[in-house]
Amino acid sequence: MPFEVGGVVVRRLDEQRWTVVEPLVYAGDRDRFVVPAGFVTDFATVPRAVVWLVPRFGRYTAAAILHDWLVTAGIVSGLVTAWEADGLFRRVLRESGVPVVRRWLMWTGVRWGAFADPVRGAGWWRSAPAVLGISLLAAPVVLPPAVLITAALVAYGFVEAVVGLLTGSSPEDAGSFRT
Repeated sequence: MPFEVGGVVVRRLDEQRWTVVEPLVYAGDRDRFVVPAGFVTDFATVPRAVVWLVPRFGRYTAAAILHDWLVTAGIVSGLVTAWEADGLFRRVLRESGVPVVRRWLMWTGVRWGAFADPVRGAGWWRSAPAVLGISLLAAPVVLPPAVLITAALVAYGFVEAVVGLLTGSSPEDAGSFRT
């Protein structure tokens, strides 16, 4: 196991975010990183339409927290580049026993996230052929359920809004709709 004993200890902040309670220590063959207590994470940042394929937490939770830290504090401090952070993420996923297809899909997801981020986007084009190739291969499996789920979420959000208006309930009373 690439993480030192103790595992992930977190406290919930709100519906989407958690704070690390005890430092999370990754000790690889070449690298050692410490995610400090107090660091805020959302675990794996996964669009709601694809959580059926990659839930927000699982065997990769520690890797996701480490990646969140690397792409924020690690980049700002000059410890890693975005390219290195994403590569480390894929390596740590492998070391954590995440199956090969899932880890490459997760890597593709974080590289797409880097493309859309002005800080993490530098050097994105180096990974473009792999990201585009994996995306094209995955599309027939991922897109049909994601489109169906998105449509269902929109329909549900509409029904929830109409019922809220009819009953005078606020969105906070019944939870909030997010895709």
